[in-house]
Amino acid sequence: MTQIQPPNSPTSPAPSVGLIIVGDEILSGKRADKHMPKLIELLKERGLQLDYADYVGDSPERITATLQRAFASGDIVFSCGGIGATPDDHTRQCAARALGTDLALHPQADLLIRQRMQDVALEQGVPYEADRPDNIHRLNMGTFPLGASIIPNPYNKIPGFSCGSVHFVPGFPVMAWPMMAWVLDTVYPHLFQTAAWIEKSVIVLGAMEATLTPLMEAIERDFVGIKVFSLPSVDHPTYGRHIELGVKGEPGLVAAAYPALLLGLKNFNALLGPELVHN
Repeated sequence: MTQIQPPNSPTSPAPSVGLIIVGDEILSGKRADKHMPKLIELLKERGLQLDYADYVGDSPERITATLQRAFASGDIVFSCGGIGATPDDHTRQCAARALGTDLALHPQADLLIRQRMQDVALEQGVPYEADRPDNIHRLNMGTFPLGASIIPNPYNKIPGFSCGSVHFVPGFPVMAWPMMAWVLDTVYPHLFQTAAWIEKSVIVLGAMEATLTPLMEAIERDFVGIKVFSLPSVDHPTYGRHIELGVKGEPGLVAAAYPALLLGLKNFNALLGPELVHN
């Protein structure tokens, strides 16, 4: 198996993480995307976070343009969907086009797909015919851009693939989710944040974000490593118009920054509601 080289050394800043969801069925509303919340969960378990997501239909031109941006970004990007061998599956071809390279049957993918076809024949009680046209067609699922690396599929052996830090998995959650977890645990453990991370926030009633922006900027300036977050709502059934204003980061930093945030809110004569803590 070709080894994927980690894009960053253990001392480098963690790269951004992106997600691409491919498929007309998502944009038409026939199916709801389940990949983004799952990837957020997988990343959070490892102390990481999702930075952005792109949704693109089954348009080869749009898929190619989206993948060109992904390859150029240097980010860790997961692409879900479109790697099958039916006429509406374009992702493998678009990845090759975006990289300016050719598709070729990956030797290990060849073996894995043939193993899967033999397993199916055995389950059905029929002979395995390697040269049957439909079996030959199935090998297209193993044609990847030159230089790609295999992502193992524990569900049915049909692999995904990686090109640098862009990782391609099927659209089926039962396959995609363990494959994304495998990529994270195999390629990127040096990026995992093992230190504790907490959020502390308070409900600020009737406030406007623009008014509180100087305070938020001051907290981030004075407490390096702290992120300030602001979640406004205009029609909450209990609090009405309000902002959930808080800080997140390493517990020691939060313990220092949060009181400073509360003190700053007093200077604004802000009306405060409940305080919240999230680990």
